[in-house]
Amino acid sequence: MAPRPVVIGIAGGSGSGKTTVLRHIVDALDPALIAIIEHDAYYRDISHLPQDVRREVNFDHPDALETELLLEHLGRLMQGFAIEKPTYDFQQHSRRLETVRIEPRPVLFIDGILVLAEPDLAECLDIKIYVDTDDDIRLLRRIKRDLNERGRSIDDILFQYEHTVRPMHIQFVEPSRRRADLIIPRGGHNRVAIDLVIARIRALLA
Repeated sequence: MAPRPVVIGIAGGSGSGKTTVLRHIVDALDPALIAIIEHDAYYRDISHLPQDVRREVNFDHPDALETELLLEHLGRLMQGFAIEKPTYDFQQHSRRLETVRIEPRPVLFIDGILVLAEPDLAECLDIKIYVDTDDDIRLLRRIKRDLNERGRSIDDILFQYEHTVRPMHIQFVEPSRRRADLIIPRGGHNRVAIDLVIARIRALLA
């Protein structure tokens, strides 16, 4: 039987630089050793709701995510079985029919703002990372991302930030840093912290 994979969670506020940190880590290791699961791929399927109702859903609350399915998938990967990861349409606020096959790998990354806010999920992690970045920088990054990648208007972005993103960050995301093994200030610019994570992963794999 193959050794149990190393499971690493990367959390932090929206726009904190989690993806950049993850990219630096993957680039330093062998990509063939790594599988990545995005927590926001597991948004609950609300395609049965009218479009105007979908827009009112608080997507920054833990209840919006089907974490129980993620935990089931994580368990299968840890047992050596492949999974079909869901995909999500962020413009239509609905789960797509298409899935992405994820094969088991020696290193599993779970990426998402609420990864450490879910106690059952955090319990499964061998390394818990929180990426910490100033609020104004995170907001600017979120605006650019949602404009360019998710086809949203600036008014919609700012409304969501004010009414759900910021309140949920204060209520759930920020407190979850207490569960972190390592807090990385300045995100992807903090190469010292990233190099420490890479060294730790290599040691665990050895």
